[in-house]
Amino acid sequence: MATVDRWLLPDGIEEVLPPEAARVEAARRQVLDLFQRWGYEFVVTPHIEYLESLLTGAGQDLDLRTFKVTDPASGRLMGFRADITPQVARMDAHSLRRDGPNRLCYAGSVLHARPRALATSRSPIQLGAELYGNTGSAGDVEVISLLLDMLEMAQVPDIHMDLGHVGIYRGLAQAAGLSGEVEQLLFDALQRKAVDEVAALTEGLPTELAGMLRALAELCGSREVLEQAREVLAGAPANVQAALADLTAIADSLAARFPQLPLYFDLGELRGYHYHTGVVFAAFVPGVGESIAQGGRYDDIGADFGRARPATGFSTDLKTLVTLGRAQLEEPRTGVWAPADGAGLWQAVQQLRRQGVRVVQALPGQDAASANEAGCDQQLLVRDGNWQVVAL
Repeated sequence: MATVDRWLLPDGIEEVLPPEAARVEAARRQVLDLFQRWGYEFVVTPHIEYLESLLTGAGQDLDLRTFKVTDPASGRLMGFRADITPQVARMDAHSLRRDGPNRLCYAGSVLHARPRALATSRSPIQLGAELYGNTGSAGDVEVISLLLDMLEMAQVPDIHMDLGHVGIYRGLAQAAGLSGEVEQLLFDALQRKAVDEVAALTEGLPTELAGMLRALAELCGSREVLEQAREVLAGAPANVQAALADLTAIADSLAARFPQLPLYFDLGELRGYHYHTGVVFAAFVPGVGESIAQGGRYDDIGADFGRARPATGFSTDLKTLVTLGRAQLEEPRTGVWAPADGAGLWQAVQQLRRQGVRVVQALPGQDAASANEAGCDQQLLVRDGNWQVVAL
């Protein structure tokens, strides 16, 4: 009979052991405290809910990454959350229904049927912030600044920021009258910088529009790209010009706030194209192939929940943040070792705990030799008839 290694976990599913778990939890608390100082309110979303709620709006891109089960109570399909953003959008549109700007943040485990990329976790701890109800670039600047503040707090080194704007491609594709199939094929080719494919897919279009679409594959680099784009897209429709002006305004604000931050522009980068409507951004560090934090504007996501609202936000994986950050996020593991019993011991132990002291009480059969394993550097002993804390 074959034996089963019951300790094995599925690929991409991890457990977090101490002291790593302590660092993750300390980081979660500190980041949420940072969000709170910016005015973002914490919310908790369900781990599982009806599939049609999870896969509306931004969630449509998540279909293949969502674990699906049948609810025995209703017979309806349910899904384990693969992204918290659509759930928070529902809260803003349906549950809270505030009129003005609404700032919400979250931190929780998500589950992916397929990982975002090879060697990435299928059970990340998603952490993020969303701003609803603001249509201007000021909201985008705020959430990007908050993202950078978070990375600075965690002391993640060598950050550079990638910026793009899906409105540029969307406006050109609309002006060209591309069919849904051709628009998707051209989108895929642009993501791969497949210049020959882009050229083939734009054959037969008006010369000026074809030239602008082909240029998107090569409009990537430092700040000079925006100057080149203004020249190349000079004849573009008004909505494309507005998108480029929006991206420029955001870049100007970020350069003023973070003068040492390298900014990289890619006008053919269409991350999250199917639900993003404006600027898209991602933070990268050398040696890590995937972005460590990403986001963008996704206006009108709440329409499926009964109220369309402008929205912008970002998310990251908390475990990645802890792995890459150099900050000392948790307090040193210290404590007081107490014996198993003694007259007045319980009262002494509880008094220390109420003062915020970590006290580990021995179980029967344990002695002070176990204190180091428990992370204690002091012990509780009777001196002159009183319980006193002394060094081990």
